[in-house]
Amino acid sequence: MTTNTLTQLNRQSDLQPVDEQISAAFAERLLNILNSGALASMLSIGHRTGLLDTMATLGASTSKQIAEAAGLNERYVREWLGAMVTGRIVEYDSTRKTYILPAENAAFLTRSASPNNLATTMQFIPLVGAVEDAIVDCFYHGGGVPYSAYNRFHEVMAEDSAQTAVAALESYILPAAPGLKEQLLRGITVADIGCGRGCALLALASLFPNSHFVGYDLSNETIDWANTEVQRLGLGNISFYAQDAAQIAKRDRYDLIFTFDAVHDQAQPDVVLQNIYRALKPEGLYLMQDIRSSVHLEKNIDLPAAPLLYTISCNHCTAVSLAAGGPGLGAMWGEELAVDMLKAAGFTHIEVKQLEHDFQNNYYLIRK
Repeated sequence: MTTNTLTQLNRQSDLQPVDEQISAAFAERLLNILNSGALASMLSIGHRTGLLDTMATLGASTSKQIAEAAGLNERYVREWLGAMVTGRIVEYDSTRKTYILPAENAAFLTRSASPNNLATTMQFIPLVGAVEDAIVDCFYHGGGVPYSAYNRFHEVMAEDSAQTAVAALESYILPAAPGLKEQLLRGITVADIGCGRGCALLALASLFPNSHFVGYDLSNETIDWANTEVQRLGLGNISFYAQDAAQIAKRDRYDLIFTFDAVHDQAQPDVVLQNIYRALKPEGLYLMQDIRSSVHLEKNIDLPAAPLLYTISCNHCTAVSLAAGGPGLGAMWGEELAVDMLKAAGFTHIEVKQLEHDFQNNYYLIRK
């Protein structure tokens, strides 16, 4: 930041003098934010095109060799590599004109690195950026943005949940409830409300053939995808239905009900929780995964991914709920409010767990 700029700031801030050193440091931070946001977008492209996966299998290579190996246009690959090199993600040999993705970086950027592949999560930045015009309009006029406006949302969510939920089901999530794996082995009825593409249920149906699984989601697109997978995998113990969770009218039907980051998006989250209460058998378990946060903003400041989560919440979770006439709880609705709403739905036994594999979510073990 120039001296002239700082002088102007001081003239405009007679009641709050500007500390030039602090201001300059903040300007530098803003530049870093711009660079990081740009890199997030480019890493998303690297993930979607397979460039990161390809480079992880190559030694030092030219842009032409990398493009040929990935089956992509060299000119675009070369420009992408420019962002990766200046962003300190890829190393460059200026003498030989070769590029290499260090193994230490590839360990967090490739599909083979899952569940630690952060390139998957980078996709959320361009995804929510695509609806910015609609979100800006909401700032002026209220309302929301419907699910249909978010291209690739379910695809990206399926990839992300494959890392945070599906990969952890057998090792972390199911063991959080003592005896649950044994029940699944013997055979119980299970529902996933707001199941998306149904990746968690598909994995469970394969692991526990004696149990029967049912998935519900509002999106016909995701249910069609899930049912296609059922046929491809030849699973006979699982069904998927396109249905609004607020319209599910089952009673004492399920031994186990899951929701994975689904309640806070709902147009009628209170009704959904009441429906889950009614659908659960008297001795059943409701296992809810949702964002670890507090209703008190000051308690969220030090959460590792708080800015990202508030950004996704503003641009998606809050907007889709408001678009459907909902309360717009948002992803950061908070553990305190979640517990209050569970109690209001009728649940009396609520245990909140934090699991070793997941810094971002709470796992609620809930019974009647």
